[in-house]
Amino acid sequence: MKHGKKYNAAAAKYDLSKKYDVASACKMVQDMKFAKFDETVEAHVSLRLEKNATVRDTLVFPNQFRGEKKVLVFCKGEKVKEALDAGAAFAGEEYVDKVKDGWLDFDIAVATPDMMKDVGRLGMVLGRKGLMPNPKTGTVTPNVAQAVAELKKGRTEFRADKAGTVHIAVGKCSMDAEKIAENVQTLLSEISRKKPAGAAAGFVQTVSLSSSMGPGVWVDYKEGE
Repeated sequence: MKHGKKYNAAAAKYDLSKKYDVASACKMVQDMKFAKFDETVEAHVSLRLEKNATVRDTLVFPNQFRGEKKVLVFCKGEKVKEALDAGAAFAGEEYVDKVKDGWLDFDIAVATPDMMKDVGRLGMVLGRKGLMPNPKTGTVTPNVAQAVAELKKGRTEFRADKAGTVHIAVGKCSMDAEKIAENVQTLLSEISRKKPAGAAAGFVQTVSLSSSMGPGVWVDYKEGE
């Protein structure tokens, strides 16, 4: 794959065939940034998974870097006030019809269990956008206040793709490198915690970090760290 002059100049600063500890890798990614905008720092974690298996969960990074997201809660009765008081941008059962008609002015959707029969019919709309509430990610719950509060704090989902790799943003290049490193360590701890029972050693195969436009840096990571 061919890269531009700026990319190649950035990549020439370090020996990118080697692995580095998390803190060093974060600083290197920042140093190799060359775009004029504030690039996102991304982590890529390759996992050893059985066929058709996946890893999926949510986490709250200790150091936030995203703008506040608009949360929609599909709920009814007293849960509507509970959701709005907790900071939801929208709440109510009438939003099922609004979404069905094409309205999607929100970032995250939450639903109470009693609403899933109706919300499930929105699969073609919400599923394509990755917005369908799911018990595994804590977005189908009777405790809407807690869910909204955590989501507004930055709770985000991670999941392995079909190739068994988790791709997720962990910070911005403008952040302190130490804060990015804390986020990376939190991610790796959460992924390791989701290791399937009976999985062999080497569940986490490789870890790399990069900015949106810059070269990747291999991370020297061992399970249990």
